[in-house]
Amino acid sequence: MNISEHITLKEAIRSNTAKRLGIENIPSEEEFSNMQVLAKTIFEPLRMHFGEPIYISSFYRCKQLNKAIGGSKNSQHCEGKAIDIDDVYSKTTNADFFNYIKDRLDFDQLIWEFGNDEQPDWVHVSYNLGNNRRRVLKALKENGKTIYKDITNA
Repeated sequence: MNISEHITLKEAIRSNTAKRLGIENIPSEEEFSNMQVLAKTIFEPLRMHFGEPIYISSFYRCKQLNKAIGGSKNSQHCEGKAIDIDDVYSKTTNADFFNYIKDRLDFDQLIWEFGNDEQPDWVHVSYNLGNNRRRVLKALKENGKTIYKDITNA
């Protein structure tokens, strides 16, 4: 079963932590539908523009899995509305993915995840059907804690 042309359900729910802890990371029909919308509006246009595979490091996370990995209690991953992508398989960089999404696609939140000023370690992007805030954030570590700096107008 596929989420979209280039994303299988197996890929979208893959988690070593879930496997190790015996957590069933299976989306509901509504969560699956959210995943399809995100794939259609964010992932597939990105994939088609750059014309190469894009590694998905995290897509759907059930609440139990999200808690096990220390994710935010309000994580959009738990609703199938967020995806983390990485340039592992690509010639394209994470910064290229980030800037393309920021400049050309509709989104709810776009996060430059750690890294440095030239390159994030990965890119987090979320999508809400009909209700997107277009928030652009940068994740940083300060005193051992993750903080999110709003760079929407930067």
